[in-house]
Amino acid sequence: MSSALLQVEGLTAGYGAAPVLHDVNLSVQPGEIVAVLGANGAGKTTLLRTLSGLVRTTGGRVVFNGEDLKGTKVEQMVRRGIAHVPEGRGVVTELTVDENLRLGGLWRRDQADAKRALDEVYELFPALAQRRASAGHQLSGGERQMLALGRALVSGPKLLLLDEPSLGLAPKITAQIMALLRDLQKKKGLAVLLVEQNVRSALSIADEGVVLALGRVVTRNKAAALRDDADLRHAYLGF
Repeated sequence: MSSALLQVEGLTAGYGAAPVLHDVNLSVQPGEIVAVLGANGAGKTTLLRTLSGLVRTTGGRVVFNGEDLKGTKVEQMVRRGIAHVPEGRGVVTELTVDENLRLGGLWRRDQADAKRALDEVYELFPALAQRRASAGHQLSGGERQMLALGRALVSGPKLLLLDEPSLGLAPKITAQIMALLRDLQKKKGLAVLLVEQNVRSALSIADEGVVLALGRVVTRNKAAALRDDADLRHAYLGF
């Protein structure tokens, strides 16, 4: 679809001689939340790592905002408007909350713009504003996830690649993060490609879902349709 913000066509990728993704096709429209679902080992994390340039492709192509990303370096992805929040949060534990957040805006040449982005994140996450001088290792799991997400938002992305944001978090914190993603979509037009083991949470905020199995796309459909497809849920999603 020519209007897509992200278009993935025939993507094949993996580690060394072992392919993990096989002929993957998907798209994300501007301001759309797409959930990537599947069992452990389905290739979900590898998909996000490939899209952010961390895993080399061996086939297919990735087009973002009308430009082919072939040969784009990892550090250039952020400048293009893609922010990746990996599984495990990725907070620099020796740095303070404020220092971690400022890392997300290092590429911005306009310092006033960077400060505005930082202030917006503190407004989104009051808990981080209260702990801006605390080191990363002093934060709770929920606060670390907020920090990782906040650092990505400081970069001003058009597309957020978000890997397992609920991992290890209490249900209340998970619900807060999911609600925030929906709010960012509505207010800022942020597009999100969301990998999430908590299928119910993911489908509750997603517009569409893509189901992966053994590195291949099994189906793509509206989130509501996936929730209502009992056979598909039982076969691939575990509920």
